Amino acid sequence: MALPTSVKLFEMAPRDGLQNEPGDMVPTATKMALIERLAKAGLAHIEAASFVSPKWVPQMGDATEVMTGIDRRPGVVYSALTPNLKGLENALSAGVEEVAVFGAASETFSQKNINCSIAESLARFAPLLERANDAGVRVRGYVSCVLGCPYEGEIAPHKVAEVAKALYEMGCYEISLGDTIGVGTPLAAKRMIEATRQQVPIECLAAHFHDTYGMALANLYAVLEEGVSVIDASTAGLGGCPYAKGASGNVATEDVLYLLAGLGIDTGVDLQAVIDTGYWITGELGRQPGSRVALAKGRVSA
Repeated sequence: MALPTSVKLFEMAPRDGLQNEPGDMVPTATKMALIERLAKAGLAHIEAASFVSPKWVPQMGDATEVMTGIDRRPGVVYSALTPNLKGLENALSAGVEEVAVFGAASETFSQKNINCSIAESLARFAPLLERANDAGVRVRGYVSCVLGCPYEGEIAPHKVAEVAKALYEMGCYEISLGDTIGVGTPLAAKRMIEATRQQVPIECLAAHFHDTYGMALANLYAVLEEGVSVIDASTAGLGGCPYAKGASGNVATEDVLYLLAGLGIDTGVDLQAVIDTGYWITGELGRQPGSRVALAKGRVSA
């Protein structure tokens, strides 16, 4: 299959990138500035917050302040994670125009992450999707552990396909397939997509790959060849999963942009602006960017 001519990048740094930061909460103003810088760089889909209990994810405790305080850029979708109806109602009150729910392809991970089985998690999402639909808000679905689980090891592709199909049939407009612990390799990624596309249209599938073993870009190239045209990435490689020991950050947006540019694939995103943003936010966090492209090309502006 031919490579896509354009790819939609879904930026994860403000939510998936910052939710796992240790210590004090990242200041609300810093989160807002990050979101606004990313939008200015041309990223048209940004997951900006998570309406979860601060007890479980303290860094996301200011979701309402973030979503009501950002300067929204025309044409940019600012989404938020909403694991339950209460989270959805809070998100709607904050003017969120797109929300996301998350399930898993691993029974054990589902139990550890959200304290219920896969079937129970899907059942919980039904009223949420109904409410979101009534409110005119789109819902994106995430499937964790699509290429491996920290508790169960390898995950069969048909299990991923089953969960993705369930979310799609419930009304999720797009299903993001997450290699939560970054153990996937290109052939495994291809097989997973081949199985899942039998149940969900390929244009409704996104790749969300972590780079724990340095395979994220290779895996992304493999699924681009299968027709995937939506990629989740995090500026400066920020992020990880608090319930997956050893899981390093998402693949860096800068590195994905460099790959796509080399393939002649359009994204509409300014690579240097993202590099500069990555240097800025990691400076705020007291470390260097996790992007190889950023480290190689360097920073141009503050």
